[in-house]
Amino acid sequence: MSIKLQSEMDSVLETIKKASEKYNLDTSQIYNKVSELEEFSRYESSLLYALNQISMEDPNWTFLAANLYIDELYHRAATSRGYKHEEKYGDFSSLITELTGIGIYSNDLLQAYTKEEIESLGSEIVPERDHLFTYIGLFLLADRYLAKDYEGNNYELPQERFMIIAMTLMQNEPKAERLGYVKKAYWALSNLYMTVATPTLSNAGKSIGQLSSCFIDTVEDSLDGIYLNNWDIARLSKDGGGLGIYLGKVRALGSDIKKFKGNSSGVVPWIRLINDTAVSVDQLGQRQGAIAVYLDVFHKDIMNGFLDLKTNNGDERRKAHDIFTGVSIPDLFMKKLEEVDENCRSVGEWHTFCPHQVKQIMGWKDENGTTLGLEDFYDEVDEKLFTVKYEEAVKHPLLPRKTYRAMDIMARIMISQLETGTPFMFYRDEVNRQNPNKHINGTGRTSIFCSNLCTEITQNMSATTIVKEYQDEDDNIVIVRKPGEFVVCNLSSINLPKAVKDNVLEKLIPIQMRMLDNVIDINSISVKQAEVTNKKYRAVGLGTFGWHHLLALEGIHWQSDEAVSLADRLYEDIAYLTIRSSMELAIEKGAYSKFEGSEWQTGKYFERKNYSTNRWTQLKQDVSKCGIRNGWLMAVAPNSSTAKIGGSTDGIDPLYAVEFAEEKKNFKFKVTAPDLDHTTYNFYRRTRHVLDQTWSIKQNAARQRHIDQSISFNIYVRHDIKAKDLLNLHMEAWRLGLKTTYYIRSTSQTEIEECEACHS
Repeated sequence: MSIKLQSEMDSVLETIKKASEKYNLDTSQIYNKVSELEEFSRYESSLLYALNQISMEDPNWTFLAANLYIDELYHRAATSRGYKHEEKYGDFSSLITELTGIGIYSNDLLQAYTKEEIESLGSEIVPERDHLFTYIGLFLLADRYLAKDYEGNNYELPQERFMIIAMTLMQNEPKAERLGYVKKAYWALSNLYMTVATPTLSNAGKSIGQLSSCFIDTVEDSLDGIYLNNWDIARLSKDGGGLGIYLGKVRALGSDIKKFKGNSSGVVPWIRLINDTAVSVDQLGQRQGAIAVYLDVFHKDIMNGFLDLKTNNGDERRKAHDIFTGVSIPDLFMKKLEEVDENCRSVGEWHTFCPHQVKQIMGWKDENGTTLGLEDFYDEVDEKLFTVKYEEAVKHPLLPRKTYRAMDIMARIMISQLETGTPFMFYRDEVNRQNPNKHINGTGRTSIFCSNLCTEITQNMSATTIVKEYQDEDDNIVIVRKPGEFVVCNLSSINLPKAVKDNVLEKLIPIQMRMLDNVIDINSISVKQAEVTNKKYRAVGLGTFGWHHLLALEGIHWQSDEAVSLADRLYEDIAYLTIRSSMELAIEKGAYSKFEGSEWQTGKYFERKNYSTNRWTQLKQDVSKCGIRNGWLMAVAPNSSTAKIGGSTDGIDPLYAVEFAEEKKNFKFKVTAPDLDHTTYNFYRRTRHVLDQTWSIKQNAARQRHIDQSISFNIYVRHDIKAKDLLNLHMEAWRLGLKTTYYIRSTSQTEIEECEACHS
């Protein structure tokens, strides 16, 4: 046997031996079996054996499998880069030079950092932190995110990916403090205290791709607006971003075009065009584009094809199976659902209108003479402008409308949700009431029309318009566009069980906010109006994952007042530290451009949240005086893929099962609940489709109070749920002040293909 093969055999056996001691595993069978195998099959056989042993009774086999896999990754990287496997990690400076030379990395790192600085940072890498991964976490990281050459050979290792991300995000910090910030960011990432957004995890330091997760656009009611939006979303989809599209301003089926009656084909054909773009323009060759389209429940096309876009019945020529749908819902509609007669039968009427006809006939104008539609108003607590305008529209004898029982519309929504998981619910009045930047358009005027693909982003929106088109002196045709507010989601998430149990939130959140803020400046976005909006508001979305994992470690049952109380206390602490960190960044780097007049500056944000303790009173004063760096700060994303990398449970979701098979296109293996033992099992055993969803809503309402944007919140139901019970869940979510809800996940649905861009 060659010295190399003997070394590889010894490495596998040594890994098994160490893991058996560390995790108290009986590995005698695998040890004896591997000793007798041919060299080429030792790794594969031992890994397969370890994966097959993972169970509720022996969950720690996942760490042996991870140890075997990381050892194999060391082998592969050493072979590709030409150093000894025993070193685990090769020369960091050489890695950057080589991958930059072949075009995998951009030139930015070599231009920003000296060789001495790179060597110094390379010495900070801690290979032992590779043993924090579970097998699925390490597999996903290696399979999807670690840099390889063009032939798919492994080059980058996990700790190097974390260091590259840290260096990329801190490259423009002052040189005197820069290395210190890089080391802090590496500490946060390598200890799995936090994760960055999937695009950042994948693309930081590389020559292609961008760093932001999601984008939201408003479509103008014109042919130019519709097709330019399609061009914009194609470019962003190509770069790996998920899209949310608001179509509520586009005229309905049967409306007039240039005064020719009945010529409009409505929103459905344009949605089918978006669907084709999602399928045709994939995300860096990894997956097709992911796009959600939103429509108001008072839009005339809501019952004329929109709610049936993804269902399996009806005319296939009016279907769009590859997009996701969302409905923007005012309080007034929910109140109509509560109207009943003496026999408890729902009698509330709901009228739907074409937005173009509303503008033509109602003639509402703003102070600049711009014609407004129903979608441009919302209800504040005291000033209910939407309700006033809606009632004016209903009473106008010349305004065409379609009238339904409100409950019939809601029934169609729920039928679609049980079959397809969508539409998502967007409670537009609550979103706009809670908006800290409503000063841009004024109280009662809608600034936020919809959310993003994963329903956690709520930021000011407006359509981009063409100002003029002309021929310049070089005979170029120039189209001048006035940029609208094209929303950008910059995401990152705290690994709650690790960060809370190690008591590092106060140290973690300031460096996390600095990383998020720096994404805004270093990111290159192909759609320029998105870049303009990004730097105008400097909005970020700090979120969390691992909620069920944390409850299990704390010994708290999901269905309990104690869980609701913990959500309230913990997210208040996170909110305080996040706002304070952004304020400290403002002192250092300046406030976002629209800070003056915002509810951050006036203090109304803090008053509305009833933050009155000494620490909040002081912070309110400090923010008013010093400013705040970021116009929006917090958003809780779904966090599925990166929660697995972090070794925890998805987002704020309850566990799928205590033991289950994780399966995607290129793998299938067993997974157990994190930190599973005889104690935590009792807090995991009631899983997502068994738990009373009312408790999930209560927890989320407590959490939502402290989140200035929104939360990706799934509702899990049985396939045979009664209509009144699903309705009650929606009513409870609205009454308790939730801004959005994500999927309705029924036990009868096949797995829903999600966008991974927001899984930060």
